[in-house]
Amino acid sequence: MSGHRSSRDSVFTDENEINDLVSRLQVMLPQLNQRNNSRQPVSKILQETCCHIKNLQKAVEDLSEKLSKLMDSMDISDIDRRTIEEFLQQ
Repeated sequence: MSGHRSSRDSVFTDENEINDLVSRLQVMLPQLNQRNNSRQPVSKILQETCCHIKNLQKAVEDLSEKLSKLMDSMDISDIDRRTIEEFLQQ
């Protein structure tokens, strides 16, 4: 009987951890955090999280392209270029 209780406790703990993580996600998302402080549906939070990650990836790609063009326009030695690239990959 105690095994059944610990299994139920484990599920309860897992649900609490998931709810905590979803709440943290909502706080980190500018789109949801600016609207209001009320709890949004989990599906909305996950959808906004995916959109936010895609937007961040696009921003990184755009910045990388701009940096590459900037480095191409500058007179940088191959050693300096590799040093900068290695630094940026960290």
